Amino acid sequence: MYEGIVQELIDELGRLPGIGPKSAQRIAFHIVQTETFDVKRLGEILLEVREKVRFCVECGNVSDQDRCNICRDPRRVRNLICVVEEAKDVVAIERTREFRGLYHVLGGAISPIDGVGPDDLRIRELLARLADGTVDEVILATDPNLEGEATATYLSRLLRTIELKVSRLASGLPVGGDLEYADEVTLGRAFEGRRLVEH
Repeated sequence: MYEGIVQELIDELGRLPGIGPKSAQRIAFHIVQTETFDVKRLGEILLEVREKVRFCVECGNVSDQDRCNICRDPRRVRNLICVVEEAKDVVAIERTREFRGLYHVLGGAISPIDGVGPDDLRIRELLARLADGTVDEVILATDPNLEGEATATYLSRLLRTIELKVSRLASGLPVGGDLEYADEVTLGRAFEGRRLVEH
């Protein structure tokens, strides 16, 4: 334990996802010891992010406007929607340059252990987007783990009643992994080899 404000900084940094106690300590001491580190600018950016960043009203992606860049892009294929769990998954898929359709961000995955059910996700919004019949195919690109598979299964059953093709990303993605950590080649192959979800 360190004295006062230094320990408070370590504790706050440690609350961030993926930052353990040692990483939090390392970052805190970097901030304290590096005179050129612009703490004021970091604080301003954090406040600005909190004030300006919102979620796209159409797809749920992170944006600083009502509609994100992807939804506003007239070159995107409008009859193809890729369903992902989080906004960070959109970035991972965009890096492959394989997908030219639109996205739908669920805001998580079904996880009964964590108390997350279908009503906690943006599934109603997805169904509303599909209601006008312009979408021909929905690609389920949830993480290849237990929660992601449960979410994909739930969605595939739900979408059976709608006249459209439902596919799931192909193998190549590690089971138990997260899309954001997959490399471009692996994600690209997964898109090329996606398969239809059997009803």
